[in-house]
Amino acid sequence: MEYIYAALLLYKAGKDITEESVVAVLQAAGADVDDARAKALVAALDGVDIEEAMATAAVAAAPAAGAAPAAAAEEAPAEEEAAEEEEEDDAAEESGMAGLGALFG
Repeated sequence: MEYIYAALLLYKAGKDITEESVVAVLQAAGADVDDARAKALVAALDGVDIEEAMATAAVAAAPAAGAAPAAAAEEAPAEEEAAEEEEEDDAAEESGMAGLGALFG
């Protein structure tokens, strides 16, 4: 996962995502670096529009946030309703991150 974060950090900073830059970010963070994984990540990202991929992942995660049955939400007390919303938000974040993980290898 740290390799994906390194690539996203480089993308957000406007830097080229190369093996050397991914390795440098990971080393700066104090992570043990596997050069083969860095190479595989860069190869997997070749030709990928990261902005589009993130937008697609966000759209895919959005329906999961609204998937709770309306009847159950109406019957739940206010405290239970707040807890359910937090769980839904967590599930949406996890599914979005899982999609990104699959995208970047």
